[in-house]
Amino acid sequence: MTDLSLKGIHKNFGAVEVIKGVDLEVEPGEFVVFVGPSGCGKSTLLRMIAGLESISSGELKIGGELCNDVHPGDRGIAMVFQSYALYPRMSVYDNIGFSLKVARAPKAERDRRIRNAARILQIEHLLDRRPSQLSGGQRQRVAIGRAIVREPKVFLFDEPLSNLDAALRVDMRMELALLHRQLGATMVYVTHDQVEAMTLADKIVVMSEGGVQQVGRPMELYQRPDNLFVAGFIGSPKMNLLSVRVRSVEKDCVEIEGDCLKPVRIPARADGLSAGDRMTLGIRPKQLNVSSARGAISVTVRGLERLGSETIVSGRLNDGTQILATLDGDLAFEFGSTAVFAFDPSAVALFDSAEQSRFLNPPNPEGAMDALEQSEMAPPIT
Repeated sequence: MTDLSLKGIHKNFGAVEVIKGVDLEVEPGEFVVFVGPSGCGKSTLLRMIAGLESISSGELKIGGELCNDVHPGDRGIAMVFQSYALYPRMSVYDNIGFSLKVARAPKAERDRRIRNAARILQIEHLLDRRPSQLSGGQRQRVAIGRAIVREPKVFLFDEPLSNLDAALRVDMRMELALLHRQLGATMVYVTHDQVEAMTLADKIVVMSEGGVQQVGRPMELYQRPDNLFVAGFIGSPKMNLLSVRVRSVEKDCVEIEGDCLKPVRIPARADGLSAGDRMTLGIRPKQLNVSSARGAISVTVRGLERLGSETIVSGRLNDGTQILATLDGDLAFEFGSTAVFAFDPSAVALFDSAEQSRFLNPPNPEGAMDALEQSEMAPPIT
């Protein structure tokens, strides 16, 4: 297992800066996922780690060794690309072992590594087939097998599941998670799919416009996003974001209200805030509950997804803001009807005008509970 260190990494294409000072520490054996929208720089950063793109400035260390100018083949990494790039006239056996053959590894050693990789990936029965005889998932396993036989220090994955259908992506996510446990290897994985990031990662790196927005464990990012970008990107369905204004401030508590929200007190850092300031309230769809008497938000139902174990209600506030609520069980709502929801003030997020979170830091459970007990949930809005 090998660690990976990035310090002050920049990448320029001419006058255009695409990677803007990335600092990151990857621990030995960690599964780290770079996630972000298309064009945010995550694949470019991965290619810089691999040595396929030069580093304009900064330091890249693999296993403590400075690798800025080290040839890709000498970095001890193996990369799995979005395209399988298998040799069509070679068998699965020969595809997996091709890099070993080029390196002139002894035949017995090649055979051992190839069959070990095939055993790990459960494709031993496919070794005599050609790529044209394989399914998409089987081809991806072969591509991963080519990486395994190299016994690298670090595995790099560049959106390896994007060519697969939805059901197969779910299966392959589980296979990759199992592979990581089996090998105990350091892995860096790039995806634009935040569901993949949440289910696979030990640590997620959220990127936007060439910079890192937040680094943390999946549930840390989900529960305590640093800013509006992370709050809106992480989570499925995405977080509800409501425009509100400050009504009053106290120590570790902010009372807010909105055109479609009655006054409610939220445990949050109040430093620098004053009455009238604009803020954004973030509520996860799962944090909304149906209320008949203590509702804080009233919406007009515009859509319904009944999934059996849960029901996703899509609605709109009077100001046009879309609201999603994920409710347990199979529930029925009439299109165009009014649904009233309540939420726990201590469980939501509050963002200031600079789009930064106002979570209590460190968290103050006692203060949050006091604020919750004192908060008066407004009656349904009509």
